[in-house]
Amino acid sequence: MMKNLQGCCLPVLCMLLSACTLDAAAPGPVASGEFVRPMADLPTTSATRKSAKAHVELGEVYLLSGNSGVALDEARTAIAADNSYAPAHLLMAMVYANQEQFAQARPAFEEAARLAPGDPVVNNAYGWFLCSQGQETPGLQRLEQAARNPYYKTPTRSWTNAGLCMLRLKDEAGAEERFLRAVQADPANVAALIYLASISYRTNRFMRAKHWIDLAQQQAKAPGADVLWLAARIEKKLGNEGLVQAYGSKMRNDFPGSNEYQFFLQGKFE
Repeated sequence: MMKNLQGCCLPVLCMLLSACTLDAAAPGPVASGEFVRPMADLPTTSATRKSAKAHVELGEVYLLSGNSGVALDEARTAIAADNSYAPAHLLMAMVYANQEQFAQARPAFEEAARLAPGDPVVNNAYGWFLCSQGQETPGLQRLEQAARNPYYKTPTRSWTNAGLCMLRLKDEAGAEERFLRAVQADPANVAALIYLASISYRTNRFMRAKHWIDLAQQQAKAPGADVLWLAARIEKKLGNEGLVQAYGSKMRNDFPGSNEYQFFLQGKFE
């Protein structure tokens, strides 16, 4: 279930690009200059910086549209215009990460972090990259530093990434805490709501799981087969057979060829 969610709800690009009252232990600082503004938000005065920024913004559009080759060209052009502009190196890193060229992505992430220590956008992207590469501890430090930065516009994204990182460590309690923070930052964070439902289901807290999955469906424009299947399994545990059949009918109508619907037909609810 969690693997499917990571694939359909949390693609790498959404985790990296940024326009993605619990008391967890605060991580140690990873660089000087904590709680600084994102470099991309700072005023640009020089012609070279303006040029670099324009190419980065264009490159992000290409990357999100799936044209990573042109996005990489834009990153290179931006770096050529202003080698000290961290978002240009970050864009290059994201392109390489999206292409699964991780050896090339790492030095670009490192350069972006060197040029803009404390930048929450860089910390979010680099932190998730580190987590995805098996370096969960330093990755979590960067993600939580980004999430706590008051200048960061989308802390919900970093808290969600931190939750995913905790799942990689098989720490469901830690993951749940961070997904709760993600929902506190943005109650419409569908991915975090689904993960909360899934964790609650696996830990036999079925009413709580129902609460989260119902909220997720209220926020989602079109719930996928995995979400409908999780909802059906939760209702099965609660003995709500009518709702179980209703979810089955919706899967039949919307996702007749899905594995989830086949599991439903076969009665494989566990």
